[in-house]
Amino acid sequence: MVHMSDIAWGISGEDALALHRKGEAVTAVVLDVDVDKERISLGMKQLEKGAPAAGGASPEATSSLRKGGVVTVTVLEVRDGGLEVQAGEDGATGFIKRTDLGRDRDEQRPDRFQVGQKLDAMITGFDRSKKPSFSIKARQLHEEKEAVEQYGSSDAGASLGDILGAALKNRS
Repeated sequence: MVHMSDIAWGISGEDALALHRKGEAVTAVVLDVDVDKERISLGMKQLEKGAPAAGGASPEATSSLRKGGVVTVTVLEVRDGGLEVQAGEDGATGFIKRTDLGRDRDEQRPDRFQVGQKLDAMITGFDRSKKPSFSIKARQLHEEKEAVEQYGSSDAGASLGDILGAALKNRS
């Protein structure tokens, strides 16, 4: 028996379940054997590249990752529900949900990304196994908030275009 929470990192069990069909061959690892109940617990997500070893994520994989930090990730897999990504060259893997692919609805299409593509995302948290969750949308909103704080205020009537224009001019 594979528990829904052991199918994939960073997405809900229902979303992970939607990635598979009846009769599909999958690879899993034995997590537990209960002889009394004649049950074997299996896990699929534990076999993913960058998955934490038994007992949690390795210190090297998550030591540089902190909630609210922005990191460059590489797209490992494009799915209907979002993107499977990896921090750095051999860092922890995580998931960017479809709704976190961008602030605007037209940016929330996973098919606009390609395997191997690098992008910056904010770490929004960690699951129980210390796997990171990433968000492009959170990074966009954070950068926008910083720009408003540094270059203007909404009370002054400045548009985001005015603020970003001032920020770009100051960088030159």
